[in-house]
Amino acid sequence: MIRLCAKIVAETDLYETDKEVQNLIDWVCLSEQIKENNNTIRNLTGEYKKIEPDCREGVRAQLERMKQLCKERNNLYEKQNDLKGQKQQLEKALER
Repeated sequence: MIRLCAKIVAETDLYETDKEVQNLIDWVCLSEQIKENNNTIRNLTGEYKKIEPDCREGVRAQLERMKQLCKERNNLYEKQNDLKGQKQQLEKALER
């Protein structure tokens, strides 16, 4: 789907001239970013769960990595919320 959007943008002027096309392409791109972020969040959470038992034994380096993972995950959650807000705005615009 992303490739199709890229082709539309590269080979036509529809993105610049048609607001609905622009909103649809933006919606697809935001949806894809949300999917990618969700995958990253799942990977970070999985890594966190693998590290957690060793941290209970007092391994300082792994505890620091857990803090980094939490920070990265929290930043992605914030970004997800922003992206979802943008997506909802586009969906409202598309409904009109």
